[in-house]
Amino acid sequence: MKRFIDQELLKWKHRKRRKPLIVRGARQVGKTYSIRSFGENHFDMFVLADLERNPELHRIFSGKLDAKQIIADLEILLRQKIQPGRTLLFIDEIQACPRAITALRYLYEEMPDLDVIAAGSLLEFAMKDISFPVGRIQFVQLYPLSFVEYLLAIGHNEAAGILLEPPKAVSESVHEFLCEELRRYFFIGGMPESVLSFVESGSMQEAFEVQAEICETYRMDFAKYRPQVNKDCLNSALTSISQNVGQQIKYSRLTTGFSNPTLKKAFDLLTMAKIITKIPSADPSGLPLGASSSDKVFKGLMVDIGLMRYLTGMPIDVEYQKAELLGIYQGGMAEQFVGQEMLLSQNDNLYYWSRRAKSSSAEVDYLAIIDGKIYPVEVKSGPSGRLKSLHLFLKTYQNCPKGIVFSTGPYRELAEERISFVPLYYAFSATGGKVDLQVR
Repeated sequence: MKRFIDQELLKWKHRKRRKPLIVRGARQVGKTYSIRSFGENHFDMFVLADLERNPELHRIFSGKLDAKQIIADLEILLRQKIQPGRTLLFIDEIQACPRAITALRYLYEEMPDLDVIAAGSLLEFAMKDISFPVGRIQFVQLYPLSFVEYLLAIGHNEAAGILLEPPKAVSESVHEFLCEELRRYFFIGGMPESVLSFVESGSMQEAFEVQAEICETYRMDFAKYRPQVNKDCLNSALTSISQNVGQQIKYSRLTTGFSNPTLKKAFDLLTMAKIITKIPSADPSGLPLGASSSDKVFKGLMVDIGLMRYLTGMPIDVEYQKAELLGIYQGGMAEQFVGQEMLLSQNDNLYYWSRRAKSSSAEVDYLAIIDGKIYPVEVKSGPSGRLKSLHLFLKTYQNCPKGIVFSTGPYRELAEERISFVPLYYAFSATGGKVDLQVR
C-alpha cells in the first residue's frame, strides 16, 4: 500500500541532522508495515526489535543507558549486525519498555549516525511517566488510509492522481464514479486490514468483520490505560462519541450512570490512545488558532470512519442505499470524513468555530489554514442561501478570503458570495493538503 507517510520517512532519511523518529498513531493504522517497507527498500539492512513480542529485550534498557552497549547487546540477542549509515533500527511497540524511550536520547547523542525509528500504540501513556528526551526526538503521526490512499490500494491510480491536484470541475461520469467509491469508503473505512480484506475478497462484509475485531482490540486495551477508568464507562463514552460526531461534546450527555469528572477522564484517555481526536472551538480573528482555542467548547472525531460506522450500530441496508452521501447517518459520516481528511491536510491541528454569544447557535464545521490564511469549512447540501452561519462568519471575519462548502454537487465558485462549492472527495487537497506520490 502506498502511504503518505512514505514521503515523510524519506524526508527524514535525507535530513543532515536526523534525530530518532517516533511514529505515533492508534493501533492497527499500519505503523509496522510502513516502517518495515521503508527500511527494507531504502537501507542496506533492516533490524526489528519488537519489545512486546520479545520481553527479554527489556533488560538491555534496565541498566546504564550507554548507546554502544545497547547496540552491542541488541546485536547479540537479535543475531543481526547494526551498522550506522547502513542499518535502520526499528524499535517496535516501544511503549512496552518505557526506558527504551529514554534511551533514544543517548542513541542520538552518542551514535548520531545511527538511523533509529520507534513506534507503538498507547505511547502517550508510557511517555507521561518517564524522563522524556525533549529536543532529541522527532515525531510523525500515522492515520488510517485517506481516501486517496484507499483509491491507490484498490488500483484506481488515475482517480487518486486527480484528487491530489487542486479542485476543479470533472466530467459527470468521473464525478459519479468518485462519489460511488467514496460511498464505499464511508463503510469500509481506512484501517489497512479492513481495506486489505475487501481488496482480497471483494466482500464488504469481510471488512466489517475486521472492524469488529479492531474495536474489540481497542476495548481490550482499556485495562492498560493509566489512570484507569471503569471499562463500561470507556465503552459507553466511545459509542456515544461515534454517534455524535459533528456535535459539541457535553460530558453530562455522553452516557448515564457516571459523574462528569469520570466521563471527562474517559474522554481524555480515549484521546491519549488516539482512538478519538478532540476538535476545539477557536477564534478565527488571527493565527495561531491554538492560542484562542477553548478547553470547554469542543467536538470529537473518530480515528476512522469505518470504525465509526461499526460503533454507531447504524443499519447498513438503510444507510448505504441513501442516494445523497450527506444524508448518510444524518450527515455525521460526511463530517467525519472531512475531519479525517483535514487532520492530514492540517498536520493534526484541527479546529472549528462556534459563536461565543448568548442565545447564538452559529457554528462552522471546521477551520482550514491554507497559505497562512483562515478558511471556514462547511459540510452541507443545498444552495448558498441556507448557509447562515457561513455568511455570518464571512461578514464578521473579513481577514478570511472565502468559505469552502463540501457537498455532492459539482465544483463551482460563487465569487460574489466568497464561497467555493467543492465535491466531498476533494476534502484533502481543497483544504491545503499536498503530497508528491507519483501515482500515475
